[in-house]
Amino acid sequence: MTTARTPETVTVLRDVRPWGGEPVDLHVADGRIAAVTPHDPAAGTAPEAGVVDGRGLLALPGLVNAHAHVDKSWWGRPWVSYGGEATTQGRIAHERAHRDELGIPGVDVTLTVLREFVRHGTTAIRTHVDVDLGLGLRGIEVVREALAALNGAVHAEIVAFPQDGVLRRPGVLDLLDAAAAAGAEHVGGLDPASIDRDPVGQLDGLFAIAERRGVGIDVHLHDGGDLGAFQVELMIDRTLRAGLQGKVNVAHGFAVGDVPASRQADLVAAMGEAGITMTTVAPIGAAPLPVHALRAAGVAVGLGTDGIRDLWSPYGTGDLLALTTQLARLSRFRYDEELVTAARVATSDAARFVGRDVHDLVVGAPADVVLVDAENVPDAVVRAPRRALVVAGGRVVARDGDVLV
Repeated sequence: MTTARTPETVTVLRDVRPWGGEPVDLHVADGRIAAVTPHDPAAGTAPEAGVVDGRGLLALPGLVNAHAHVDKSWWGRPWVSYGGEATTQGRIAHERAHRDELGIPGVDVTLTVLREFVRHGTTAIRTHVDVDLGLGLRGIEVVREALAALNGAVHAEIVAFPQDGVLRRPGVLDLLDAAAAAGAEHVGGLDPASIDRDPVGQLDGLFAIAERRGVGIDVHLHDGGDLGAFQVELMIDRTLRAGLQGKVNVAHGFAVGDVPASRQADLVAAMGEAGITMTTVAPIGAAPLPVHALRAAGVAVGLGTDGIRDLWSPYGTGDLLALTTQLARLSRFRYDEELVTAARVATSDAARFVGRDVHDLVVGAPADVVLVDAENVPDAVVRAPRRALVVAGGRVVARDGDVLV
């Protein structure tokens, strides 16, 4: 395992351009932004402890990976060829058959993935961690140990995720309840209709845990068309009846992108009224989510990497800014304000996905900052330039691709 180092503590991040604006100095105290003042070029430039020169670079808030699976990767291991049947059920079976031989979940490989996130400017994540009858809660323990080794460089919320189904495996609901009781911030679900073949039963079980333990719900929903839309409608109804507005997320939600326009409009409006959020991994080949319509209806949208080189797919690098480029292209964003929206989805708008009230370059926010050499935000989104500096919680955690934790 990589030994955690002590990164440089920042007191002033000078001469940076938040969101491409005028140069300012960000003053940091106790890991948060304490003040934002206009940059004075005439001020002294002599080296001073805690004062970091931003060199006039564009500053973004730390990237937020709102849908990750850091417990399942083989990143850093010898190449693993893709195999098994290319369906949801086929991928589940293939993963169960081969994860042990790859040492998944394991602290070392999880830490390797997290460090790649840091390298690319991600400072906060919501990660789904498998909970099943074979693993128990071991995956959550592994992820927490890896996060601890990073010494606070990545803020994380955990979703206890039933990748092998909920009701069809007796005992999984009890494991999810135990995970919530032990501190997991959310319980997950998976295709209530097509995996468990009992959408009402699965959702009732998840909502019962959420109400009892005070946690959130985050459901993977791959089913498209009418079947997927029906399950979203069930979640809307259950959310309102349970009073869990703001605590329920639909991950993927392909149906929201592929149902007819009139039904989509009704579905999006109802989701907004119920305070349901959505996360996407901007998948190539799926109908893109109506990002503008969702945001206009008050439906927060988050962006995530999904799995990174795992038994489901050999793809992924952990670079969320590059994925922001993909989201923008799939959404057919071209205007500057649309490209800024894509950047907001990957940063400040995602605060709620990681349990934060604010995640931005403003007073009171966590001092999570990413510097890139870009003219403006649209330029940063379309090019995804190298991260020149990454600050997390007021500490320099990566510089020019070198991870310092």
